Amino acid sequence: MAVGMLVAGQLVGPKRSNSAKSMPYESGMDPLHDTRRRFDFRFHAVAVVFLVFDVELLFLYPWAVANKSATRTFDQGLVFVEILVFVGLLAVGFVYAWRRRVFRWH
Repeated sequence: MAVGMLVAGQLVGPKRSNSAKSMPYESGMDPLHDTRRRFDFRFHAVAVVFLVFDVELLFLYPWAVANKSATRTFDQGLVFVEILVFVGLLAVGFVYAWRRRVFRWH
């Protein structure tokens, strides 16, 4: 199947080539600089903050499934307090990142 797709791509694909088509493509930017150029730290900081909040949300789904069967009023109140604490911790982390100006681009 893979070989068939490669052959079909060669047969059906465009035949004209020019210098722009032979240039490498990187995230919508023309590769004008050296490939070993350093990235700004802001990219890494935003990526780490995204991963932290993404992993926190990964814990939210199994928690919700596990607490779906809370039927008594006391259990429902306890589950609600648990999620408020969880979201509160997320909010504290977000405010901390905001005050540290992780999201500033100027």
